[in-house]
Amino acid sequence: MENNFFTKNFKTFLLIPACLIVVALLMTIFGFGLNAGIDFTGGSLLTYDMGGDFDTAVVEKALSDVGVADYLVSKTGTGAVRTTCEVRMKDMGEDSNEEYRMAFEEKLAESYPDFKFITIDTVGAVAGRDLIRNAVLSCLIVFACLLIYIAIRFDLYSGVTALVALLHDVAIMVCFMVFFRGLYKVNTSFIAALLTIIGYSINNTIIIFDRIRENNRLLEFKDGSRTRVVEASVRQTLSRTVNTTITTLITLVILYICGVSSIKEFVFPLIVGMLAGVYSSVLLSGQIWARWYDKQVFAPITNLFKRGGAKTAKKA
Repeated sequence: MENNFFTKNFKTFLLIPACLIVVALLMTIFGFGLNAGIDFTGGSLLTYDMGGDFDTAVVEKALSDVGVADYLVSKTGTGAVRTTCEVRMKDMGEDSNEEYRMAFEEKLAESYPDFKFITIDTVGAVAGRDLIRNAVLSCLIVFACLLIYIAIRFDLYSGVTALVALLHDVAIMVCFMVFFRGLYKVNTSFIAALLTIIGYSINNTIIIFDRIRENNRLLEFKDGSRTRVVEASVRQTLSRTVNTTITTLITLVILYICGVSSIKEFVFPLIVGMLAGVYSSVLLSGQIWARWYDKQVFAPITNLFKRGGAKTAKKA
């Protein structure tokens, strides 16, 4: 009996991410959506010279002790030992900002009495809106370029299916940022992770489409539904996909375990996006392609180009 696990259970595989997306949408509707960070809501950037090496955990504790809940702490500077501390605080109003800053500096002086205040900069929410707009524009440009490339390299069905898979990966990343809104905020690191996953995920999908194209040329797959081709192609590329994913995940998990909070905010969506990318590449993309190809969903468009090519050939 032929084993068609990857194609036979397609509806179940499609139902799982659909349920996750619906739950995330409901949470957003009821006010539990994405937890926007300082990069999007605006705030203050405080810079200090700590006079030597310092522990960011101590700085974070000082902020928490004075009642600052939304903050980012990072080390900057040059050399082997970075002595400059940057603190991003959410905007709490002009008077409140100054009160919290003074209280924080008094608390910080208990552990680092030699620290020096350097400067304070204010970041408005307008910058966050510009960042979101630029990120969305970048994604649209990438999607358009990928659609054109894959449609030319393979076929239109593959191009549109690859974009659907990428949208799935992005949606799942956003869903998990909603589910874990209490632990992770959406900052510029999430945008960087999102763009990284778009490039990583499309690679797995193209590998499968390349094997589908090769198997389509074999006599044993000339007749019948394209689901047989997809099943064989997924199985042939599965070991490669699993091995590369595990290798990358080991590095990311170590980074997550050993990294500071700012690193975790970048690595967590990367891990989610990578797993979502493997899921869509192995369990969704080929199956969607097969169903659309068998039904000739884009036949009016492809036939239009064929007729245009035929007319050109006759004129020549």
